[in-house]
Amino acid sequence: MKKLIAFVMALLCLTSAFAAKKNKKAADGKIKIGIINNPPSESGYRAANVKDFETVFTSAKYDVKTFYSLKNDEQLNAASQFITDGVDYILLSAAATDGWSSVLKKAKKSGIKVFLFDRMINVKDNLYEAAVVSDMAKEGDTAVAWLKAQNLPAYNIVHIQGAMGSDAQIGRTGALDAEFASGKMKKVVQQTATWDEAEAKKIVESVINSKEDFNVIYAENDGMAKGAVAALDEAGITHGVNGKVVVMGFDCNKWALRELLAGNWNYDGQCSPFQAAVIEKMISTGKVPSKKIISDEKGFDAKTITQADIDKYGLGE
Repeated sequence: MKKLIAFVMALLCLTSAFAAKKNKKAADGKIKIGIINNPPSESGYRAANVKDFETVFTSAKYDVKTFYSLKNDEQLNAASQFITDGVDYILLSAAATDGWSSVLKKAKKSGIKVFLFDRMINVKDNLYEAAVVSDMAKEGDTAVAWLKAQNLPAYNIVHIQGAMGSDAQIGRTGALDAEFASGKMKKVVQQTATWDEAEAKKIVESVINSKEDFNVIYAENDGMAKGAVAALDEAGITHGVNGKVVVMGFDCNKWALRELLAGNWNYDGQCSPFQAAVIEKMISTGKVPSKKIISDEKGFDAKTITQADIDKYGLGE
């Protein structure tokens, strides 16, 4: 009998503690959010993306924790920790497209809602509420269509890729790979610089030193395009409008669009970093209008870009 009473008392204590925990959360009233993203140092795009989320989710009704890494395994560990911490929502821009099914299943089982932003991942769509993303494949298609329309006598391309396996890299690579496979464009080199300006510069320096001819640099973000151009300048190779080498970038940082306006670069593909307000509205209202919400984006040509375009679409200062 004493053992039964002790068991009942212990059960009552446990129930009371659980109820107190629930009441504390209710009294606190804050929505707990875990944000997983690439670090702002990755690029100008990412700095704008991080700032957007920090700005939108500063309301007193949110308790926000953030984790930044370019490594997928570190992001996965952070997601597991957020699940253990009992967040209400996980907002995710994954470093790589694969490896997320298991942790998202755990989140779903725990009643945690997941929103993807910036990039898609390879999971079943019942594991997340919605994805607010860019159409990376369309970005690549738009850029390559523009390049083909230039009707160059030859296409000898230095292709500088972003972080391999990321949605942005896969999308921006796809259309160009199709041209390489068809034989319509020549792949002089295709190498990742992992979004890094200095690494992109080294890649182009290596190509220049090899004496192999090239007339297009297709860099998958503005920072890498900048590094590539630095190598061209040091070697005295002309580029941009009326130059020997066509320069292409992505993200539409203001400083990059100014390079277009000055005729130093030829093309820049837009990638909108502003997804936070769309997600915040879905969290606030509980209404998800679509499983996949695509940002409206375009490409800019040095011959037609205006200062008004830079003011309206450029990122940063």
